[in-house]
Amino acid sequence: MKVLAFAATSSRQSINKQLVSYAATLVPNATVEVLDLNDYEMPIYSSDREAESGIPAAAQQFFSKIGEADAVFVSFAEHNGSYTAAYKNIFDWASRINQKVFQNKAMVLMATSPGPGGAQSVLGSAVGSAPFFAADVKGSLSVPSFYDNFDVEKGELRNAELIEKLQAIVAKL
Repeated sequence: MKVLAFAATSSRQSINKQLVSYAATLVPNATVEVLDLNDYEMPIYSSDREAESGIPAAAQQFFSKIGEADAVFVSFAEHNGSYTAAYKNIFDWASRINQKVFQNKAMVLMATSPGPGGAQSVLGSAVGSAPFFAADVKGSLSVPSFYDNFDVEKGELRNAELIEKLQAIVAKL
């Protein structure tokens, strides 16, 4: 199985990238590719820009990466209760290629934050909207208080209850 994983943020020190990188390793015998959204930076989407210049190559590449995967893991950073601008822009451009951005791929959706909310607002939005974009969501997990529940040095969850929940989601793939 080929797993594509990424944090829906442009932060280079992303706790969501740490979480999603760990989660993808739980898929037995999988080949995992972790994307960095900074590699897909492009102009802010607008219909005028699309009409003038077409769809950027970076959007095409991102869309293709999803298409090549068997499963997609995404961990959402939350900015002011919603998606990060970096993720939203890439998603908007990719949706212009095909509204079915997730191409019927099995998906695991996650989110974390340093605080007790665990980025539940953005995760709820993602889980609710993903099926409209052809996602087969196998499960979702919010990890509150990241630094209390994740061992940064070992690169893994340390909260047994969260580990069990994540393993149950991964088992659905």
